[in-house]
Amino acid sequence: MAGDIPMDTGALVTAVLEGILYGFSLLMFMGTMWSLTYKQHVQDINRPIAVVAILLLLLSTAHIVINIIRVEDGLVRYRDTYPGGPVAFFADVSQETYVIKHSLYVLQTLLADGVVIYRCYVVCQSFRVIILPSVMWCSVAVTGVNAVYSVSQSDSTAGIFGKDTETWVMAFFASTIATNVLSSGLLAYRIWTIERNVVTICASTKDSLMPIVRVLVDAAVLYSVALFIALICYLCSNNGEDVMVDMVMPIISIAFYMVLIRIAINRNHRYRSTVGTIVETEQGDWQQYPIKPLQVHISHFTCSDSTSVHGIGNEHQPSGRRWALEK
Repeated sequence: MAGDIPMDTGALVTAVLEGILYGFSLLMFMGTMWSLTYKQHVQDINRPIAVVAILLLLLSTAHIVINIIRVEDGLVRYRDTYPGGPVAFFADVSQETYVIKHSLYVLQTLLADGVVIYRCYVVCQSFRVIILPSVMWCSVAVTGVNAVYSVSQSDSTAGIFGKDTETWVMAFFASTIATNVLSSGLLAYRIWTIERNVVTICASTKDSLMPIVRVLVDAAVLYSVALFIALICYLCSNNGEDVMVDMVMPIISIAFYMVLIRIAINRNHRYRSTVGTIVETEQGDWQQYPIKPLQVHISHFTCSDSTSVHGIGNEHQPSGRRWALEK
């Protein structure tokens, strides 16, 4: 089988790189769960998104565990007993560990692409918008299942680049790239349109949804570039395809988590900058705040008591109730 990277070397490199990316995804998972639950009541937590985040973590964890077992089997357990040695062991794609880890990859892909399509529906509130992405998602499911089945039934000497497998694998890569680009593009365009309309109506607003648009584009580019490199490696019959596919697993989780964290940051910033907090203090009960309060100059203030009426302009009253807007 043609390839610049020896199979045993590629398997070891894959395990190391996937482990590094898995560590990043684990940290981002913690940040995601914090953003979903911080200062939130139990009934206010977005349970579907939380479930998806947990499922992505579980699939990534299962994948890296299977990958480590496969590396241990090829380099240690069956190193001297498998015909052809470690190189032949890792070239045999019909093995159970290889089929399982690629099944997990297909499930991870379907889950991530489905979430992006669901976001499109939530933002656009129209089934017509997600018809084409949904059809393409079904294409991803069909091609992915058939690719895994074809691999499981393939000859050990044919490998992943066999003719029976090639059509399904290429169709799977093309379908998932197109689904991700289309869904993310529709979502980013819709949010950008909402942002433009809001700015047109209220030109003085300081809020912006553009950070969310940028992180959506970044996540889509990160995921699509990884898939595109894997597709190029496969077309060139390069063993680097297997390395890239295994790296895509944690990349999918990272792309998903970074969007959620960015939305949470934008939500908290918008709450602090636009809603603010009105603080009411009784006479003599002065409170100090680290954020400078907004000073409001009143052109005419009328204070009425039992003896007189005073017109006061641009002055602060040392008694009575004080209102401050914390920005």
